[in-house]
Amino acid sequence: MTNTDESRAMARQDRFAAELTARLSDGAAELPYDISERLRAARMQAVAKRKVAVSVRTASSAVAQGGAAALTFGDEEETGWLNRLASFLPLFALVAGLLVIQFVQDDNRIRDLAEVDSALLTDDLPTAAYTDPGFLQYLKSSFDANQKTQ
Repeated sequence: MTNTDESRAMARQDRFAAELTARLSDGAAELPYDISERLRAARMQAVAKRKVAVSVRTASSAVAQGGAAALTFGDEEETGWLNRLASFLPLFALVAGLLVIQFVQDDNRIRDLAEVDSALLTDDLPTAAYTDPGFLQYLKSSFDANQKTQ
């Protein structure tokens, strides 16, 4: 069923519902209060169910058609593979962005480690000082103190 056939069928259903509601409303004035209240409650429930059914049908047709923001290229039968490829473009962009972020973070970490290594290698201290546990404790405490002041 095409979209226009569906809209015509829905319009006919809505017209029938309006006519039925008008006829029922005409006879409702003569009914006792308790019966009219039960009818009003039933009508409210029916309207609520109709709204849910229409919204579900509208959402399913939007999903079936690819949604308003879908990338489509011509007739679905002719370019189905192209539409599928276009639907994966956001996923590819996300993966590429994550890979770039990972690369940049790795590069920054490598540069930081290289800077520390070059500072240690060009320092005036003998290499035996770095094996001393007391000196390592001193470096940790001075590093923590420098971090707190920044």
